[in-house]
Amino acid sequence: MSSDQDEYAGMSEARTRRTRIVAWVVIAALILVGGGATVLALIFG
Repeated sequence: MSSDQDEYAGMSEARTRRTRIVAWVVIAALILVGGGATVLALIFG
């Protein structure tokens, strides 16, 4: 039974790491897109 718990713990750790990576990628994309929109608005606005 402990082996099942260990397996679930490993899956949970991998899922947490993947979720954190996805979150940082989304945040970086929003900053880049928002920054680009701001620069274009300043240039053409």
